[in-house]
Amino acid sequence: MAKDNKLKKKLTHNYRLVISSEENWEEKFSVRLNRLNVFIVTGTLSIFLIISTILLIALTPLKEYIPGYDPIKLRIESQNLIFKTDSLEKIITKNQNYIDNLSLILSGKINSDSINKVSVKESNSKNDIKNIDFAISKEDSIFRTEIEREDRFNILGKKNKTNFILTAPISGNITDSYNAKNKHFATDIAAKEGTPVKAVADGTIIFSEWTSTTGNVIIIEHQNHLISVYKHNAMSTKEQGDFVESGEVIASSGSTGELSSGPHLHFELWYNGYPVNPTDFINFEL
Repeated sequence: MAKDNKLKKKLTHNYRLVISSEENWEEKFSVRLNRLNVFIVTGTLSIFLIISTILLIALTPLKEYIPGYDPIKLRIESQNLIFKTDSLEKIITKNQNYIDNLSLILSGKINSDSINKVSVKESNSKNDIKNIDFAISKEDSIFRTEIEREDRFNILGKKNKTNFILTAPISGNITDSYNAKNKHFATDIAAKEGTPVKAVADGTIIFSEWTSTTGNVIIIEHQNHLISVYKHNAMSTKEQGDFVESGEVIASSGSTGELSSGPHLHFELWYNGYPVNPTDFINFEL
């Protein structure tokens, strides 16, 4: 008990801190202190400085200079490299298959009758081309006129006759289906943020920009007047004017834009200037 009183007395014993002039020892400032007050003030300031330092690092770009922390730019570059690697692997596999088939042809292990493409190319010699009659017959003209008349009044009726094999841009559950009456000309597919988004067919990127309502948007023009649209992407890996192949990664899914309510892909398909239901051509299920 005596020790406790002695410690308490030691902590609460007051001292006087005086600041005086060196010339005439005139008192300029003085304050009464004790050990307990000094400990409390010092501890409070230390805690405040520690918390302020943590918040400064966590909420500002300074955290990128911490060893072991991956900067945002580095993560984006890593994701781009993953997408490019996936595309390169596909190209390498395609080229390897071509080389293997060519080796079999040159070694004579494949019969020429089983190679339709080679036989067609061999038949297109200069002599054969000269013997071809390119004049349009009367029957052919009548047939062309009938087809053009049918196509003029039946734009969407023949959508199932297009010779396209489309790749699913992403797999997942459909959260909002195509509904022309409500002017929802798309199919929304739920997906985790960062999931690769792929081109449905070979084509050229005609639009790759950011919009306030739909975020990162990519539009691809394909053959036979077909256009595919990909909206709300977290990041685009292709630029306008790039040529892409079917299945090539063009973006990563996200939830960008004011109209997005969560990570998903808003996918549209347009044929001859008119919207069509993507589920009529593509299976989005896992």
